[in-house]
Amino acid sequence: MYYFDNAATTVQKPPAVAEAVYEVLHSGLYGNPSRGAHGYSLRAYELVLEAKEQVKGLFSAGQDYEVAFTHNSTTALNLVLKGLVRPGDHVLTTMWEHNAVLRPLYQLEKEGATVDFIGSDARTGQLRYEELEQKLRLETKLVVCNHASNVTGNVLDISRIRAFCKAHGLFLVIDASQSAGVVPIDVSDGTITAICFTGHKSLYGPGGMGGVCIRRDAPVRPVLTGGDGVHAFDHDQPGGVPAILEAGTANVAGIAGLSAGVSYIREHWQELQRKQAVLSDYFLQGLQQIPDLVLYGDVSGPRVPVFAVNFPGAESTVVSDILWETYGIATRPGFHCAPLLHESLGTKEQGAVRFSLSSFTTRDDLDAALVALKKISALQR
Repeated sequence: MYYFDNAATTVQKPPAVAEAVYEVLHSGLYGNPSRGAHGYSLRAYELVLEAKEQVKGLFSAGQDYEVAFTHNSTTALNLVLKGLVRPGDHVLTTMWEHNAVLRPLYQLEKEGATVDFIGSDARTGQLRYEELEQKLRLETKLVVCNHASNVTGNVLDISRIRAFCKAHGLFLVIDASQSAGVVPIDVSDGTITAICFTGHKSLYGPGGMGGVCIRRDAPVRPVLTGGDGVHAFDHDQPGGVPAILEAGTANVAGIAGLSAGVSYIREHWQELQRKQAVLSDYFLQGLQQIPDLVLYGDVSGPRVPVFAVNFPGAESTVVSDILWETYGIATRPGFHCAPLLHESLGTKEQGAVRFSLSSFTTRDDLDAALVALKKISALQR
């Protein structure tokens, strides 16, 4: 079998990830962090702090930033967007967005906020950055954008977005679900308000883990409220980042696994970058040689190893089923929770077949996929 659904979740992880989770669950040494002064609690608390430092190191975040762990990037985006945006505020976002951004924004619109979308090119999917200035309003407060498209694999020009937000004093929230662990992200200049990430994709952590690296001075209000283990008699959730984002008990075992995944990436960063670039280029060249295959996105610019393809007239779900049932190749068909980009690309009805790689993908995997696609192309013709 060949796995090409890494943009959904990586199934192959570094051994250290499972070992870290096992240690927490099996050793009987880790309690509830911040809920006691005994060794079990303190040991867990130290593990969580170390994990936060690993994440801050990945993003080159200094003392102006803190990390809060969540279930995934969806939870993190909900906490940040609903914590920052108020009725009357205006938000700028893009056609690249996943429903993890879109649905919180649609909900905020119902509560009195307004939203405008930066368009994308119908052929390449690339953003029309000039629309940032065109759609700016006096009440614009925040820009939220998907750093790397989970459909085309294209990476946005984050430097241009940063400069725009800095010039106009706007909050900038980045959805790094597809880019964290693959594309270098440096927040050291302080212009990014928050980076929301998930652990189970390119960070190689377990499912149900993610978080946000956020500026300490971000004026977020609490979305989830509950126990913090300290201020028991307060009616309100304790303020300040990260505590205001951390109601309830932390997933210590999941955090341990995520920390191990991030540590692995940081230790092998150059090697992983080279390997994924070589694999991506090889696969791209192979795709471009297949007759009648439609490849979406801008293949000339920076990208993560995500490729969306179609055969004219063939439903993406049918092609994906053939790949799995006949060739044992796992892909993701359909719309990838990114409806606006599929509308822009003209794939609203057909969807697309997505191949997504990881550093554990091999040349043999790619060759098997290319052979299968060539055979399907021959059948189509």
